Amino acid sequence: MAVILDGKAVSAKVKEEVKEEVEALKKQGVSVGLAVIIVGNNPASRTYVNNKKKACEAAGILSEEYALPEETTQEELLALVEELNHKDSINGILCQLPLPKQLDEEAVIAAISEKKDVDAFSAVNVGHIMIGDYSFLPCTPAGIMEILRRYNIDVAGKECVVIGRSNIVGKPMAMLLLHQNGTVTICHSKTKNLKDVTSRADILVAAVGIPHFVTADMVKDGAVVIDVGMDRDENGKLCGDVDFAAVEPKASYITPVPGGVGPMTIATLLKNTVTAAKQQNGIAL
Repeated sequence: MAVILDGKAVSAKVKEEVKEEVEALKKQGVSVGLAVIIVGNNPASRTYVNNKKKACEAAGILSEEYALPEETTQEELLALVEELNHKDSINGILCQLPLPKQLDEEAVIAAISEKKDVDAFSAVNVGHIMIGDYSFLPCTPAGIMEILRRYNIDVAGKECVVIGRSNIVGKPMAMLLLHQNGTVTICHSKTKNLKDVTSRADILVAAVGIPHFVTADMVKDGAVVIDVGMDRDENGKLCGDVDFAAVEPKASYITPVPGGVGPMTIATLLKNTVTAAKQQNGIAL
């Protein structure tokens, strides 16, 4: 029987710590503000934005929402980003992805000041993560590292396998594990003999977006299994990339879906926003 890595409980602790930090900053005359831009009517994006707003309010962080219509032009969106880059009451800027197809996501991410890029998506912040000298970390990988830390799971010297090479999760996840002295392999759609690679992993991170992709025969006994997936099964029920029922008996630790990695993403976003506020006000981290 695996120990369930309770992301919900860890997230609640992190949010409480953030709230205390925000209160301490207010006593120094510093308020913390996050701007969230949402373009169009994507229902999943709307849910995410609402959750972020709620979490900000609970932590005492000012949350400003900029809801733009589906037909917004690139010029209009970039003009808003530029305005927020220079707005002193805003410490972090988040543009909810995906954007409507007429908009260039990469150009929008590049336009956000690296000092306010609390998603850590910009090329500058990605470069900082690569060399290990960073202020902000992408929210999902950082949330995973926080879960591992709070459960005293040591990464050093472990075989770590990340399935998925996205810029948002896979690549930065590999970097963070490497910075903690893990021996890291990244797998993807062109990887040969995937099962041979994953079954060596002491720590296995699944981030492919395919329901129940990771089966019991891909996991070695005693592995730590981290499921980043937020998928729907054939019955429309929320599930992960890992076949939880089959894999859980083999694992030593495992994250559930929901309640594992997901809650950590917003908690890390709040942490990044507080970090940005401190930096912009010359306060030591």
